[in-house]
Amino acid sequence: MSKIQMKTPIVEMDGDEMTRIIWQYIKDELINPYIDLKSEYYDLGLKHRDETDDQVTIDSANAALKYGVAVKCATITPNDARVKEYDLKKMYKSPNGTIRGIMDGTIFRAPILIKGIRPHVWNWEKPITLARHGYGDVYKNTEIKVPGAGKAELLFTAEDGTEIRKTIHEFKGPGVLQGVHNLDSSIESFARSCMNYALSMKQDLWFASKDTISKVYDGDFRDIFEAVYEKEFKDQFEKAGIEYFYTLIDDAVARVMRSKGGFIWACKNYDGDVMSDMMASACGSLAMMTSVLVSPDGKYEYEAAHGTVQRHYYKHLKGEETSTNSVATIFAWSGALRKRGELDGIKELQEFADRLEHATLNTIENGEMTGDLALISDLKNVKKLSTLEFIRAIRRSL
Repeated sequence: MSKIQMKTPIVEMDGDEMTRIIWQYIKDELINPYIDLKSEYYDLGLKHRDETDDQVTIDSANAALKYGVAVKCATITPNDARVKEYDLKKMYKSPNGTIRGIMDGTIFRAPILIKGIRPHVWNWEKPITLARHGYGDVYKNTEIKVPGAGKAELLFTAEDGTEIRKTIHEFKGPGVLQGVHNLDSSIESFARSCMNYALSMKQDLWFASKDTISKVYDGDFRDIFEAVYEKEFKDQFEKAGIEYFYTLIDDAVARVMRSKGGFIWACKNYDGDVMSDMMASACGSLAMMTSVLVSPDGKYEYEAAHGTVQRHYYKHLKGEETSTNSVATIFAWSGALRKRGELDGIKELQEFADRLEHATLNTIENGEMTGDLALISDLKNVKKLSTLEFIRAIRRSL
């Protein structure tokens, strides 16, 4: 059969370890046989990031802004052990954080619900999408290990020399300090991205923080969200029949556990990181969670919500069989291809993405799945497949 043709490239960001192996399997078995793939390729593997002093990460993010659609493999954020293992020049920042900063993006994550794998919260009938702010908080913090007694102060010096100074704590002994910040412009972009996404999905939007304790920092988020909603989105929400509301994160957690799902829950950076992992685990696996980074002006970067599956990679290097779940990475590819098809008006590309996702879920619902799902499935006659066997089973279904 003739392959589906593309007009505009998607930005392809390759990654690390077992997910890099899966990345190539997916391209070989599920993408290239059916699509004349146009992609602008960037190798975000840790060794190449080190060789380029991480310039490749910056270049890939700028390419995503240029072309409008990117798909990203999971990557390593190095710690001390990784610096030694890969003999790195330095401890590089999270590539995801770099890309989010350049794209000024909001991360939307939603679990993939399928028959045979029941959410641990039994009343969740529809996916709950976590909208995570992609800037600031602990991910751009400054930290000090306090050696002993002394006074810690928070100081802001304006351009004209005016100072705002507050005492943080009078230390009587050793401790730690952490300074975090955010930007009104980034919070406004976050609010617009969430509200535009809610309109596109026709789903209610919740925003939750802890403004009763963090009256200035979290209060700023609350006030900006409210102002953006009232000024730009209230009429659109009312016409669409959807709701925006703010609540304390304590209340949001309680409501979420009692809900049927089917809404968007917006959180600050760290809250969204933790809550999206909770949501994924409650629905089966981090490998069953979609993730898309959306800029305020409608540029998209699709990825899996999980890491590089280091343990499986070491088994793979030894020649041992692995059973690594590739669903989230497949859905990253399908999401990027669908969006590229939408933006370029290529119906065949959109339909292919739909079929690929359907084939993936159909394979699992027919009892063929990787080991992580086999352990929690309530289907009968479940067959555990290896990493490549599972992808090839999807190809047969496709």
